[in-house]
Amino acid sequence: MFPMRRLDIYLNDHLAGATLGSELSRRAAAENEGTELGEFLQRLHSEIEEERESLRAIMQSLGVETSPLKPAGAWLLEKAGRLKLNGQVRGQSPLSRLIELEGLEAGVSGKRSLWQVLQRAYGHDPRVEKFDFDRLIAQAEAQLQGLLEHRLAVAAQALRDESAQEITPAA
Repeated sequence: MFPMRRLDIYLNDHLAGATLGSELSRRAAAENEGTELGEFLQRLHSEIEEERESLRAIMQSLGVETSPLKPAGAWLLEKAGRLKLNGQVRGQSPLSRLIELEGLEAGVSGKRSLWQVLQRAYGHDPRVEKFDFDRLIAQAEAQLQGLLEHRLAVAAQALRDESAQEITPAA
């Protein structure tokens, strides 16, 4: 095995992020099934899966060596993230939804940056000319807008409900 190039490292880091995003979006969609948020998260999950496959194809087209360790580490990290305290002994709290949406928003922002960087660095490279970076960037921006709207709605519920309980006098 030869030392990895900067491009290999960069794209493998994003592949790991895509793996984490896929796992988080899948779980969040399942936990919110039957709701408007759940429907949004299911669509987001499907798009993340498609984009992860596009990233793999781009990596292959550019001759990038895929690291099996980084995606596996990201998968484990997502599982470990479930152990965080959320204000409830069992189950998901509204705070969990807020943190998950913030995490997805950070990941999608990073993904948008990836597509922008690849477009700038490789936009005229015949090895990746079949990939529509403009579409991928626009899709990430639409995902960010949806995440913003849902995050703000969840934030109001997650934080306001607890505050109202704290200031309500005991009977």
